[in-house]
Amino acid sequence: MSTNEVSNDKPRCQSCGMPISESFGNLGTMGDGSFHQEYCSICFKDGAFVQPEQTLQQMIDSSIANMTGELGMPQEQAEQLANSFIPTLKRWQ
Repeated sequence: MSTNEVSNDKPRCQSCGMPISESFGNLGTMGDGSFHQEYCSICFKDGAFVQPEQTLQQMIDSSIANMTGELGMPQEQAEQLANSFIPTLKRWQ
Protein backbone atom coordinates (compact mmCIF):
# COMPACT_ATOMS: atom_id res chain seq x y z
CA MET A 1 0.00 0.00 0.00
CA SER A 2 1.44 3.34 -0.99
CA THR A 3 1.10 6.66 0.78
CA ASN A 4 -1.11 7.88 -2.06
CA GLU A 5 -3.47 4.94 -1.60
CA VAL A 6 -3.77 5.74 2.08
CA SER A 7 -4.26 9.48 1.74
CA ASN A 8 -6.81 9.28 -1.09
CA ASP A 9 -8.70 6.33 0.33
CA LYS A 10 -11.11 8.14 2.70
CA PRO A 11 -11.13 10.92 5.31
CA ARG A 12 -8.46 10.20 7.91
CA CYS A 13 -7.55 11.58 11.31
CA GLN A 14 -4.93 14.27 10.84
CA SER A 15 -3.10 13.04 13.94
CA CYS A 16 -3.00 9.22 13.66
CA GLY A 17 -4.24 8.50 10.13
CA MET A 18 -7.18 6.31 11.15
CA PRO A 19 -10.24 6.44 8.83
CA ILE A 20 -12.86 8.74 10.36
CA SER A 21 -16.51 9.58 9.73
CA GLU A 22 -19.72 10.33 11.56
CA SER A 23 -21.05 6.94 10.45
CA PHE A 24 -18.07 5.23 12.14
CA GLY A 25 -18.89 7.22 15.29
CA ASN A 26 -15.25 8.09 15.78
CA LEU A 27 -14.98 11.83 15.13
CA GLY A 28 -13.22 13.89 17.75
CA THR A 29 -15.23 16.46 19.69
CA MET A 30 -15.00 20.16 20.38
CA GLY A 31 -15.56 21.69 23.81
CA ASP A 32 -19.24 22.24 23.03
CA GLY A 33 -19.72 18.59 22.04
CA SER A 34 -19.80 19.23 18.30
CA PHE A 35 -17.73 17.00 16.06
CA HIS A 36 -14.27 17.91 14.79
CA GLN A 37 -14.02 16.82 11.16
CA GLU A 38 -10.21 16.41 11.10
CA TYR A 39 -9.42 14.31 14.17
CA CYS A 40 -10.64 11.01 15.63
CA SER A 41 -12.11 10.51 19.09
CA ILE A 42 -8.98 8.65 20.24
CA CYS A 43 -6.73 11.64 19.48
CA PHE A 44 -9.02 14.62 20.11
CA LYS A 45 -11.72 15.12 22.79
CA ASP A 46 -13.45 18.18 24.24
CA GLY A 47 -11.50 20.56 21.98
CA ALA A 48 -7.99 19.31 22.77
CA PHE A 49 -5.57 16.52 21.95
CA VAL A 50 -5.88 13.61 24.39
CA GLN A 51 -2.07 13.36 24.56
CA PRO A 52 -0.88 16.92 23.89
CA GLU A 53 2.75 16.09 24.71
CA GLN A 54 2.85 13.12 22.32
CA THR A 55 5.71 13.34 19.84
CA LEU A 56 5.67 12.40 16.18
CA GLN A 57 7.90 9.40 16.94
CA GLN A 58 5.55 8.21 19.69
CA MET A 59 2.62 8.42 17.24
CA ILE A 60 4.58 6.47 14.63
CA ASP A 61 5.46 3.80 17.20
CA SER A 62 1.83 3.58 18.35
CA SER A 63 0.62 3.31 14.78
CA ILE A 64 3.08 0.51 14.01
CA ALA A 65 1.95 -1.38 17.12
CA ASN A 66 -1.70 -0.98 16.10
CA MET A 67 -1.12 -2.09 12.51
CA THR A 68 0.92 -5.15 13.48
CA GLY A 69 -1.22 -6.11 16.47
CA GLU A 70 -4.85 -5.31 15.70
CA LEU A 71 -4.61 -5.40 11.90
CA GLY A 72 -2.06 -8.20 11.56
CA MET A 73 0.14 -6.25 9.14
CA PRO A 74 3.74 -7.44 8.71
CA GLN A 75 6.22 -5.37 10.78
CA GLU A 76 8.22 -4.09 7.80
CA GLN A 77 5.10 -2.96 5.93
CA ALA A 78 3.70 -1.23 9.04
CA GLU A 79 6.99 0.58 9.65
CA GLN A 80 7.21 1.78 6.04
CA LEU A 81 3.61 2.97 6.00
CA ALA A 82 3.73 4.73 9.38
CA ASN A 83 7.08 6.41 8.69
CA SER A 84 5.97 7.67 5.27
CA PHE A 85 2.36 8.66 6.08
CA ILE A 86 2.09 9.90 9.69
CA PRO A 87 4.59 12.79 9.21
CA THR A 88 2.42 14.15 6.35
CA LEU A 89 -0.62 14.65 8.59
CA LYS A 90 -1.72 18.15 9.67
CA ARG A 91 -0.87 17.73 13.36
CA TRP A 92 2.77 16.97 12.56
CA GLN A 93 3.41 19.76 10.05
